[in-house]
Amino acid sequence: MPTNFKNQKYSSIKSAYLKKGELFEDPEFPANSKSLFYSKIDQDIEWKRPKELCKVPKLIVEGVTTDDLNEGELGNSWYVTACASLTKERKLFQGVIPDLKVQEFNEKAEKPSYAGIFQFRFWRYGEWVDIVVDDRLPTKDNKLIFCHSKQRNEFWSALLEKAYAKLYGDYETLSKGRTADALVDFTGGVAEKLVLAEIGLSDTHSQMEFFNKLREAVENHALINCNIDCTNDDIGRETAQGLILGHGYNITNVIAIDVPKKLQGKIGSKELYMLRLANPWNVKEWNGAWSDGAAEWSALTAHEWGKIGLKFENEGEFWMCLDDFVKNFTNVDICHFVNTSIFSLKKTWTESLFHGEWHVSGRNGGSDWNSRTFLSNPQYVFDITGIKDKIMVSLEQHDISTSRQQLGIKLNEIGFQIMKVEENRKYRVHVNGDLIFKSEYRGSRSIYGSVELKKGRYVLFPTTKNAGTTGKFMLRLFTSSPASSNAGGKGWELIDECPTPSCCGKPPLLVTTITVEGASGLEIPATSKVKTIDPYVKIICEGEKVVSEKLTRTNSPEWNVKATFYRKKPDLEPVVVEIWNGNTLIDDFMAEARITEEGDEQGLKKKCDLFGRKKEQDLLTPKIVSITIAATTTKKKKKNYYYYYFFCYYYYYYYYYYYYYYYYYYYYYYYYYYYYYYYYYYFYYYYYYYYYYYYYYHYYYYYYYYYYYYYYYYYYYYYYYYY
Repeated sequence: MPTNFKNQKYSSIKSAYLKKGELFEDPEFPANSKSLFYSKIDQDIEWKRPKELCKVPKLIVEGVTTDDLNEGELGNSWYVTACASLTKERKLFQGVIPDLKVQEFNEKAEKPSYAGIFQFRFWRYGEWVDIVVDDRLPTKDNKLIFCHSKQRNEFWSALLEKAYAKLYGDYETLSKGRTADALVDFTGGVAEKLVLAEIGLSDTHSQMEFFNKLREAVENHALINCNIDCTNDDIGRETAQGLILGHGYNITNVIAIDVPKKLQGKIGSKELYMLRLANPWNVKEWNGAWSDGAAEWSALTAHEWGKIGLKFENEGEFWMCLDDFVKNFTNVDICHFVNTSIFSLKKTWTESLFHGEWHVSGRNGGSDWNSRTFLSNPQYVFDITGIKDKIMVSLEQHDISTSRQQLGIKLNEIGFQIMKVEENRKYRVHVNGDLIFKSEYRGSRSIYGSVELKKGRYVLFPTTKNAGTTGKFMLRLFTSSPASSNAGGKGWELIDECPTPSCCGKPPLLVTTITVEGASGLEIPATSKVKTIDPYVKIICEGEKVVSEKLTRTNSPEWNVKATFYRKKPDLEPVVVEIWNGNTLIDDFMAEARITEEGDEQGLKKKCDLFGRKKEQDLLTPKIVSITIAATTTKKKKKNYYYYYFFCYYYYYYYYYYYYYYYYYYYYYYYYYYYYYYYYYYFYYYYYYYYYYYYYYHYYYYYYYYYYYYYYYYYYYYYYYYY
């Protein structure tokens, strides 16, 4: 269910005003200068209702089209472009303006429902928000001064802009922004922002990758917009090719045409890579190749062009070839719609949505992979369950400032990185693994990235570019899965640093990370009924098991499967590596190796002999398994375990804030030891200790008081006996 912005419920307010016979006046967004500007005052603006501007006001007049809008004095062409895109998809449009028929002006109907109140719906940081506004609109000389429709008695665009301005604080805040961000607010989609100069389109291969990305987006009904970046002074200026600087265009189709042989002579090409654009401004038009009346169209009739795919659907549309598009436009914004329905026959995605924060207590380690602070960033884990699969990630930072200003003026540079980790990783990562993907870092509201990953477990780090930066964020992670299936699963945040011992349980004494790289010389077991070797490996330790993927038809497999175990009985239970052969019904055991070595922090590489299960004499020569084993302690396990436990936390968090935690663990063992002494003298010192423990704990952080504690303690006894 959508939440009510400012706790204003549309149905309740409307019913109350209909009952009173009055028109709604919004106290949360009053008709005054505060709702208009944050940097100036304009005394010439009058607020008027639609019925004061025309005789028969309508919410919508004869449908909506992409060329329906004028931007007005704000110059927020990014917002107008987003509205124009929205009109292409009626279902999306009705999502932003719910209950269109009910909200329509019907003051003269038998049962009028007009009360001067309108409802709009936006998607903000993972939830839908309902916003109500009254219909008093800013005007000069009886004309709307901000975004409005070309039809004088149509008011959906002006009212929608007012609701959007209320969401962000005032109208002036909307003077600058990104079309992709507005489309996310309108639809709940995922924004991808492409700067053509940064992605590199200098060669044919990169241009075709870009073209195919756009074509795939069109096929998936994404909303795509493009523009030519420029300075504020140049916004609205016309280029020699008839394009408007700083204004957005909608991309409505992207097609690759294999020209039939009989037409290749007329057209002069075997292939055409074409983009159809919609011009919502209707001021100037593209006058280059494939523009209206250009020589390229004379080769065929309109009917013949339509048969091979080049046709127009709406007024204001024009075609461009890929080369011209890349030469003229600088930015492309794509709003993706990700299919998460398990009932769909198309490709389905599983969404994991997280809200997090980079804050001063240590979760803001920056983007430098090799720095000591990087691993203090928030960490989110997810699995790829197929052999290979694609993921999509959207990282969005909060953009509503406490002080009103242009959108994006205080945005952090943000991005994310993905690390390959152990198959059974359950606790936060403390040692850098393999960096698989790094997104761009940009001062944008959202960052998008997609990458194809192999089967395994991964950790995603959303970060700011610079360490120490603070802010809130929302992370959306989409993992792919087959239609009508739950494969893929959801990701989750890693919070715990390590296993927490129970009150009666034994803490782990050794942390072992083992990588089984591969094996060689495998043979089909004599008892097996299969004729092929399809091996996989199991890594077993103290009841926990990690299983690799199954390879096919190889006696020298390479798995590179990694696992980490927190071991309580390393002397009694070795790590067991078992190799199995896949079978239709029951898999066949092939061989095993028992790993008794502890390894070292750098990782001990070793080749181990494989044995049968019964006796050590069942050596299966020359079969071997290659492993790398790393550990966090030396041979003196118990003593060094606590040292490691202490050192890991102290060293890792000392750079930030975790000094408290260092003393927490130190004090824990000290207090545990001291407890018996305290307990022994419990009755005699009860009140004294009870009071003084609290005082001591309160000033625990300061060395001055820590030293003074003993001095005061000594002095107290001295004074006590003296007295």
